[in-house]
Amino acid sequence: MQEVVVSDNVALSVYRWDDEDSDSVQFLLVHGLASNLHLWDGVAEALSGRGHPVAAVDLRGHGQSAKPDAGYDFATLTHDLVTVLDSLGFSRVVVVGQSMGANVALELAWRFSERVRGVACIDGGWIELGRRFPDWESCAAALAPPATAGRPAADIETMLRQRHPDWPEAGIRGALACFEHRPDGTVAPWLTAERHLALLRALWNHRPSTRYPEIKVPVLLVPAGHTSPAGERPEQVEAAAAALPRGEVHWMTGDHDLHAQHPEAVAALLSSFFTPFFVASSTPGVVNATKNRGG
Repeated sequence: MQEVVVSDNVALSVYRWDDEDSDSVQFLLVHGLASNLHLWDGVAEALSGRGHPVAAVDLRGHGQSAKPDAGYDFATLTHDLVTVLDSLGFSRVVVVGQSMGANVALELAWRFSERVRGVACIDGGWIELGRRFPDWESCAAALAPPATAGRPAADIETMLRQRHPDWPEAGIRGALACFEHRPDGTVAPWLTAERHLALLRALWNHRPSTRYPEIKVPVLLVPAGHTSPAGERPEQVEAAAAALPRGEVHWMTGDHDLHAQHPEAVAALLSSFFTPFFVASSTPGVVNATKNRGG
């Protein structure tokens, strides 16, 4: 674990799993709204075991990162991530995001194309809340965070285990890390309600469909086989893949937090999908056998 200073008085918590001498594909893992980097632990360990340098980050306001009052917009979030890449010495990465983090990953590829080799979107990246909610007030009313501050930690853990009986222990621990655990045995979310709503509004304003045509790197869309919290439908996912010059869809059965539920399967998919692109681009005579859409 290390801290990366991204601006005045703002340091982000970053965890790194890698062999610094490895020349394998590098991955940066970005969590979703009100989540934290430890929900990636299982995926990161599996990717590292396959020889990939990997880092995961707590976005500002989340987990162990600083919690300033400002900067909860996509321009600032992506600038933060570039500063993290600089600190890690990662020149070009595959950025993997989940839910809101997938939208952030696409925005990073659009704003800083020279730093991104590929994008993977885990049950997100096609989220356009502005299509579902005609005004911000209705979005805020429907998707406001639940009131969990002051609840006993034991109750939160019991709820998580009942809702996700098939999650590995690393996934449960990662979900519990979304909360501050207080000395009196209660919890509070690391992301406050005010900052949660600021990020939600940024997501409501985000239009990833306007970015798709200009993202030239390979993009893997991994929707979960369920009705997503943002209300997306399969045709919206397919439309996103069609609009991306190099987009492909791989459906997985599971929860919104596929990375916590199926870490080995997600890591295997990421490694097998992206490695051939970069082996092919760097090794003469090697044919890229990965199926693409439009390129």
